[in-house]
Amino acid sequence: MVGSKDLPPSHTPFFPNIFFNNQFRAKPQWPAPGTTLAGKTAIISGGNTGLGYEAAVQLLGLNLSHLILAVRTPAKGEAAARTLKQLHPKANIDVWELEMSSYDSIQAFARRVESKLSRIDIVILNAGTLRLFYTTVKNNSHEECLQVNYLSTMLLTVLLLPILKAKRDPGQPAHLTIVSAALTLAAKFANRDANPLFPALDDSKQFDRQETYNTSKLLAHFFLWNLVDYISADDVIVNLADPAWCKGTELARDVKGGAKIGVKMFGALTGRTQKVGASCFVDAVVNKGKESHGCFLMSWQIHPFAAFLYTPEGKVVRQRVWEETMAELHFAGVRGILESIRA
Repeated sequence: MVGSKDLPPSHTPFFPNIFFNNQFRAKPQWPAPGTTLAGKTAIISGGNTGLGYEAAVQLLGLNLSHLILAVRTPAKGEAAARTLKQLHPKANIDVWELEMSSYDSIQAFARRVESKLSRIDIVILNAGTLRLFYTTVKNNSHEECLQVNYLSTMLLTVLLLPILKAKRDPGQPAHLTIVSAALTLAAKFANRDANPLFPALDDSKQFDRQETYNTSKLLAHFFLWNLVDYISADDVIVNLADPAWCKGTELARDVKGGAKIGVKMFGALTGRTQKVGASCFVDAVVNKGKESHGCFLMSWQIHPFAAFLYTPEGKVVRQRVWEETMAELHFAGVRGILESIRA
């Protein structure tokens, strides 16, 4: 199998080449007729709105039996669940609280998955944030994009892996897809030489609304490169999926004034529909198999990681990211968890 690590790094300029192909030329890969998820259970974080909600619609349209919407605000999740139940009255749809800026909430959610579910087949980690202004998380003072898009998402990933391995359909691997972004390929990653790295990423003086977001998503590429050494594709297929730029999502909900008008116009002119964007997640967990384990999926295809990862310098930084992440999440025993499921 040829995965992202095995492909030659792409040096194609992001703009306009990659962006144009990703937004306008790539064709969706829909599930084959007759595909069914009957009997299966799926979790979608941030599933009450935007791409997460649309992914829920598509999975339920494939006869998914049990859906859990993992949401920050249960009331909004329940409203979304009521609409989904009207569309798919035979499905079992639950709403569970999950606050991605809180390590306590993430651990409680994972414990609930372990204790309440007899089976789990699919996880789509869709929840994320893009901040226009420097914002920290109250509990630990990390910059919010670093916390939510990377640290918290990786913690939840690790906590769910042994549960997925144990509670999947016997004989079939479970699927865990982390939502990524094509902008990782354009990330400048100006802090790459910082040692330690995370304090530099938390520095308010180095905050850049676009680059901070790009880097927070890029870090998941570094982490996944090492993570797949611990979990076999026979047990859980883990990948990253880019939905491209989509119109009508709430990712840039903090944008105000003229900038908000500009974002809406840009989305109207260039954005994918949410149906097409969310199909990337469904493709990652339904169409793609073991060949996608440890891969970055873009335009419904296995794509190389950001070119920096393949360099000698990138190898050093990749290991630094891994070790700092293990240290940050030491309180949850992540290293021991990974060793316990090591392929």
